[in-house]
Amino acid sequence: MSDSFQDALAGLAAIVGDKHVIASGADHEPYVVDWRGRYRGRAVAVVKPGSTAEVASIVRYCADKRLAIVPQGGNTGMCGAATPDDHAGNVVVRLDRMRAVRDVSPLANTITVEAGCILAEVQNAARSVDRYFPLSLGAEGSCQIGGNISTNAGGTAVLRYGPTRDLVLGLEAVLPDGRIFNGLRALRKDNTGYALKQLFIGAEGTLGIVTAAVLKLFSPPRSSALALVKLQGVAQALEIMARLRGVVGDRLGSLEIMSRSQIEAIAETVPHVTIPFELTTPWYLIVELTDTLAGVDLDEPLATALADAMEAGIAEDVILASNLAQTKAIWAVRHSVSEGNKRSGYVVSHDSVVPLERQADFVTNVEARIVAAVPHARVVMHGHIGDGNIHVIALIDRAHCQEPATTAALVAQINEIVDDETAAQGGAISAEHGIGITNRVRLARVADPLDIELMRGIKRLLDPNGLMNPGKIFGAGAA
Repeated sequence: MSDSFQDALAGLAAIVGDKHVIASGADHEPYVVDWRGRYRGRAVAVVKPGSTAEVASIVRYCADKRLAIVPQGGNTGMCGAATPDDHAGNVVVRLDRMRAVRDVSPLANTITVEAGCILAEVQNAARSVDRYFPLSLGAEGSCQIGGNISTNAGGTAVLRYGPTRDLVLGLEAVLPDGRIFNGLRALRKDNTGYALKQLFIGAEGTLGIVTAAVLKLFSPPRSSALALVKLQGVAQALEIMARLRGVVGDRLGSLEIMSRSQIEAIAETVPHVTIPFELTTPWYLIVELTDTLAGVDLDEPLATALADAMEAGIAEDVILASNLAQTKAIWAVRHSVSEGNKRSGYVVSHDSVVPLERQADFVTNVEARIVAAVPHARVVMHGHIGDGNIHVIALIDRAHCQEPATTAALVAQINEIVDDETAAQGGAISAEHGIGITNRVRLARVADPLDIELMRGIKRLLDPNGLMNPGKIFGAGAA
């Protein structure tokens, strides 16, 4: 290690203490490789601050020494946004030690937490005061709330509560020069100038490091009903959604869809998950109703609406969950899609969002085009049907992905098909996963040039030296 890097280690240790700085070596593996094992970078150090003041000192030190900063939460992202590049002079900043729940207010329906809080911990803290934090996704036992904010995570409750952006009232963040943006206000109404906090939500750590947030809480669901519906196609799922909205209104909490091929991939590769229903149709829809009042019978309206759908030929079959164990078993399938896909082959994943009216055409067209162009691809799909977000995934046997150049060409071919079809249906290429490394070329190809110009301008304003999470969104050296 060069003398300058040794000096950097000493400088960082002076801020947080020796035991909270991990020098480059074997111990770096969990921090320099993304969750899917697709990207591998390097770092002079992994540093774990214990306070916002320490984060600010680290950032000021790195800015002075021209060391690149890579903010990292639980490292569960799908696009490599938390992975350093292959330059040696990176400093990975992990907020694992910043896990305090600073305040919970049942009166204001808010919770103030530090960015290193695990999502499940935020949910539990809300539950302890009889409140509900609705963000929910498969990685909630390991992902950190700072990462959720930085990627504007979606999850299975977006239909009713919106994405993370809609759940953030206030924000604290350290800017690329070490100054602290203090927007940590629990105000429901604040129209005093630009909504600066929004810049950091979904910015993937390229504009600063989120260190704390004030989040919205809600009354917890006290009554619920869940069903699994077997369908012939996405159009039927949309018709069921329209019918349910007319009958139960805002009680429609979640609407998740999976293709048969997606469930088969889980059944083949995730042994601890049992598929609690027969696979007899091409598509499967999870419908969940919730109400904040205890004792409300939601099974009856759900059963009636779905029986009517079957009678009208819209649904093929309906399984009503009769107990909590059955409900958990059905959700376990949905929450295992990422794990199942990762184990099934090389994953070419997409995060398209299209208008609801165009979802059925999008799904049909994109699958046909991928299969025609890449016959050996196994196309699986899942998504949050109610908000237009369908994940189109091509699983490729790893035997076809031995050569990097061949793999890159194959991925580019599939991406172009999905992106062109997404654009044709009036959609966007990223609904909740972000851009990171994976989607940089795709963003440059499909985005409005003015959008790119404005985003680059904001990046240059806040991070003129391009040291904050370089190589993400725009590419290496962007500032």
